[in-house]
This record gives sequence, C-alpha cells and structure tokens, in this order.
Amino acid sequence: MKKFLLFISLFIILIGICYGQNEKSCEDLAKEFVDLLAKEDFTKAETCFDSTVKGLMPADKLQSVWKELLAETGPFKKEANIRKDKKSEYDIIYVTCEFEKTSLDIQIVFNNKKEISGLWFLPPGTSLEYKIPAYVKPDSFTEKEVTVGAGEWELPGTLTVPKVAGNIPAVILVHGSGPNDRDETVGTNKPFKDLALGLASRGIATLRYEKRTKTYGEKMGSMKELTVKEETVDDVLEGLKLIQNTEGIDRDKIFILGHSLGGTLIPKIAVLTPDAAGFIILAGATLPLEDKILEQINYIYSLDGNISDEEQVKVDEIKKIVKKIKGLNENSPDEALYGVYPKYWLDLRAYNILDTAKQIKQPLLILQGERDYQVTMEDFKLWKSGLEGQKNVEFKSYPLLNHLFMEG
Repeated sequence: MKKFLLFISLFIILIGICYGQNEKSCEDLAKEFVDLLAKEDFTKAETCFDSTVKGLMPADKLQSVWKELLAETGPFKKEANIRKDKKSEYDIIYVTCEFEKTSLDIQIVFNNKKEISGLWFLPPGTSLEYKIPAYVKPDSFTEKEVTVGAGEWELPGTLTVPKVAGNIPAVILVHGSGPNDRDETVGTNKPFKDLALGLASRGIATLRYEKRTKTYGEKMGSMKELTVKEETVDDVLEGLKLIQNTEGIDRDKIFILGHSLGGTLIPKIAVLTPDAAGFIILAGATLPLEDKILEQINYIYSLDGNISDEEQVKVDEIKKIVKKIKGLNENSPDEALYGVYPKYWLDLRAYNILDTAKQIKQPLLILQGERDYQVTMEDFKLWKSGLEGQKNVEFKSYPLLNHLFMEG
C-alpha cells in the first residue's frame, strides 16, 4: 500500500482559521474532521486547516486526494481506533479507519491553535520520520545556518559544504509551487534535503532556504502586485550573491536547479544570472499553469474510470476559473483566482518559456519523471521540440520516477 500524503503542491496561498475549536479536545476535532471526509463535506473540512495547509489543500484538492485514496482502498466504512502523541507544541492524532479493502491511519497534526497543520493517510504503524538515504556519507560534509537576503524578506537557509579543499562547485536549489520549506518537505519525503546531502557526499555544495511564501505567507497572500519575481526569482538572486561570497566555493562553478515551478522559471532566472555556470530543470512545466491545474483534476477524477455528476460540477467550476484567467487583461478587477491576483497570471502569460530558454548559453540539463502526472511527459516533449538543435541542452527521463523524482 503506497503512502497517501496530503502535502501536494498547488500554486496558491490562502489564509484560513478553523473557528470555535479551542473548547474541544484534539481527539474530538480529529474525529469530526474524519467524519467530514467520510461525508465528503470538503468545504467545511478545509476550514479546519492552518494557513499553510489551506494553501496547499483547498477543498477541491482535498476532494481529489480523497477520491484517489478511495480508488485504491474502496469505500470508507468506519473509525476503528484513535490514539494521541505529542511532539514539541504539536498534538498528533492517529485515527485508524477501516475501508473496504484495507485499514489506514489518518494522521492529523494540530498546532497550538488547534488548527490542522499536517495531514497524512498511512498504513497503520507507518513511521513518519525522515530517513537519510543510503548514498549519503554524513561524515563527508558540514551544514550551517545562513540568511538569504536582508531586511523585509530575509530568509533562513542551510549551506551544505563538503569537507574538501577549496574551489568547491555548488548548486542553488529553487522550490516548486506553494509555501515550501527549504527541504521541499512532502510528508516523510524531503527531496531537496536528499539532493543536498547526496551532492555534498560527492563533493558539491548546496544552498537551500525557506521559500518566501512560507516565511511570509500571510503578508504575500494579500499582495495584489505579486508575481513570480517576488515569489521566487528575487530570492534566487540573493542566494547567488551569498554563495558567490562563501569562502571555498568556486565562483565559476555555481549551478542553479529548479524543481516544478522552480524549473519552469529557470529560463527567466538564467537571463538574470549570466555568471551561473549552468542550469538544471526538474519537472519544469511548459504549458500554462492554469491548464496544469485542470489537467491534474481531470486525471484524479478519472482514476476510477468514471466522473460522477458531482465531480463534473467541480470540473466545470474549475473550467470557469481557467476561462476567467485566460480572459484577464490590465483592466480586470482585483479578484483572486486560485489565491493570487490578476497581476500574477498576466505576468506568467507574458513569459514565453521556450523562447526565453533559447537565450541560455550555459549548459542546461532537463530531467523528467515518466510517472509524473503533475508535470507530464507532454511538457518534457515540448522542451525537447522547442530546444531542438540547441547544443548546450541535454534531456533525460526516468521511467519509474514521479514528480518528486522518487519511485513509487
């Protein structure tokens, strides 16, 4: 049974509070939340999330993941058991539930406001502790805390440096969509930490840092002028300055790696970083962002071979939002669509990804997981056809890997 993880990246920032909860125990709140899932009242369930989880998992996305879960487990039957744990300021509730084909633990993490700040569907007894990959050599590198940028938007980060003499090559890691932490944590998975430790074990330094929308999510969520420049690009430039001035780093061998939305933005970043030695794109989309959202919803709803009337209503609602996004212009009202304002969508529309990529003179490596349904092989094929004949570009896809570049 695969792990079902509810931290799935979307491209939005929303702020929300579950009101009236503090009088109840976390166990009672967890049971109520599971009841909402069983009744498929996803709109009410969403109100129980903290701002970060609500941004990652709005009601329609929660519905999609629940649908995917039921496609494998069969219908929900009943709650069988409940237990509690505590880590630091978080209360962790495990609700063991019986489905038609199997049992799962629904792990619900509450913060000190009794908002849900973490949610997973796991086989009973599954550990959620991160495990260092076998290829990592812990004694071969050091890690230290650094600050990327300064002033209003400074960000905490980690510099991972191998224990070798100077002239060390380095890679800056650029997050995907959503309010990611420096490790791009998705449940037990930490793909950026895996990369950082693995590269350091092979003599390559890395810089990774908290994404601005995670550290300053509420502030950024209210910015009507927000674009990917403020969300992502500006901090890459600050990170480059930091690592260029780090003792022992070879300034001529600094590469920039972007994953998902970060990969989509690599051509834009490359134009602004002529001093970088090269670029790596992991699962970077070439198709419009709003189309990718609709594509993902259609995929999830079709997993059981049938789109119900209720699901079709939701698909039609998303289609209306996509149509609104495509119809935006400079005179459009300041209406938030998928959590961001028109300026964000118009800025993305003006960005010609493949034409911009053709301007890159440094080496460019484009990688894709063939099992990825968030950014698909269709995007990968567009990279290949759009950059055909570019001698500085190399392509590689992996049949068994998903969006996180993991087998599953």
